[in-house]
Amino acid sequence: MAFVKVLKNRAYFKRFQVKNRRRREGKTDYFARRKMVRQDKNKYNAKKYRLIVRFTNRKVICQIAYATIRGDMVVCQATSSELTKYGIPAGHKNYAAAYATGLLVARRVLKQFGL
Repeated sequence: MAFVKVLKNRAYFKRFQVKNRRRREGKTDYFARRKMVRQDKNKYNAKKYRLIVRFTNRKVICQIAYATIRGDMVVCQATSSELTKYGIPAGHKNYAAAYATGLLVARRVLKQFGL
C-alpha cells in the first residue's frame, strides 16, 4: 500500500474561511442578488424598488423593498389573509389571490408615496 498524503491537515483548516451563513443554508444566491440589486452609477444613490412575492403553505405575502448597505428596507407589505376584509373569504393561496394581493400592495405603496 502506497503512502497517501493528508491534504486537509491543521494548516488547511487554519486558513479555511467559511461561506456566508445564508449561502451555507442555501437561502441566498449572492451572485444573482448582486446582479438584481446593482444600480447604474449615473442614478446617484436612487432607490431601486422591487416586488417580492412569497408563497407559504396557507397564504401569499407581497412586499415592496429596496436594498441598502445596512440591509433591505421594506416599504410596504400585504398578505392574502387580509383579503377577507375586502370580500374574499377563502382561497388565499391561488393565482387570483396572488393577483389581488399584488393589487393591494400596489394601492398601499401609491397611497404612501402620494401618487
